[in-house]
Amino acid sequence: MAVLRPVVFRGVHYSLKTANGKKLPLIAGHKLLYSCNLRCRMCPFWRRPDEKLLTVEEEVKMMDSLKKAGVVFMGFEGGEPLLRRDIAQILMESSKRFHTSMVTNGWLLKTKIHEIKDYLDFVFVSLDGPEEVHDKIRGITGSFKRAVEGIIEAKEYLGVAISHTIMSENLDHIQEMVKLAQKLGVGLSVQVAYNYSTAEKLSPQKERLRRTLELLLQLKRRGAPIVESEDYFQAIINSWFNGVEWRCKPWLLINIDPLGRIVLPCYVLNEYKGDNIVWQTDIQKLWQAYPWEKFEKCNKCALACYLEPSLFSWLNYSMVKDKILHGIISYIENAFRSG
Repeated sequence: MAVLRPVVFRGVHYSLKTANGKKLPLIAGHKLLYSCNLRCRMCPFWRRPDEKLLTVEEEVKMMDSLKKAGVVFMGFEGGEPLLRRDIAQILMESSKRFHTSMVTNGWLLKTKIHEIKDYLDFVFVSLDGPEEVHDKIRGITGSFKRAVEGIIEAKEYLGVAISHTIMSENLDHIQEMVKLAQKLGVGLSVQVAYNYSTAEKLSPQKERLRRTLELLLQLKRRGAPIVESEDYFQAIINSWFNGVEWRCKPWLLINIDPLGRIVLPCYVLNEYKGDNIVWQTDIQKLWQAYPWEKFEKCNKCALACYLEPSLFSWLNYSMVKDKILHGIISYIENAFRSG
């Protein structure tokens, strides 16, 4: 069994064990709420009512359970996380335990960043095209302007990337988005839209998508600030167009819904419907018993939070860069190489 030297982050030691045959989550994603102030056409989550929200105390119980299970990286999302009045408290608690990131639509980011900047390592701001295109997709006029203002303010304090979803509505604007990221001095994280059953079906037509993926791969190789790795784009092209599948490893990511329930097997297959309360569950035992092998050949989505870690090999340290959590944890690469 290969054992890596512990990673030290914010004074916390993480011992990462590899090649021991165990499947354990390394990354956690948590929807703080479903409520949102935008009305994105491709998103099913704002259409769901929030039954209730976890208290800060319950959020802490959730985090402690995840940390005990081996989670190192925590990502918060929604709905819109910044709608929570206690968001600073929640992020503060996370920052004590994990490398912490957040996805936001950016509407409130400019006014909220000063409350949360000390508790985040990275923030992803959703932008789905030039102003007219973005506002049409997001359903609210002015959402592009507010997001850009938030990006400009936030990048003064922490790492920022545009989170861009490729869909039929914006497929021809990718070069404009690369130029926008360059102009703003931030990264560009790219996802392919997935057709959820309760949202508009905006996933792009495959041949047009292939041209866009190949363009992104070329732009990445030329030094464009695209967050995802070359292997990410190549894996999608190989699977969806050439019949060469990647092996999905959904066990590397654990998702928690707004009620604190564990989402299995993954974010998309059951459309984020959770079951077991996380702090009432032995996560390590559940992870070892779950039939993960049934989902290894799925390849239905191309969400980077699943695909990038799936491409990573614990036995090939040179693959660390750009493989986990969108390439924003370069410090862990150094820990691996010194292990």
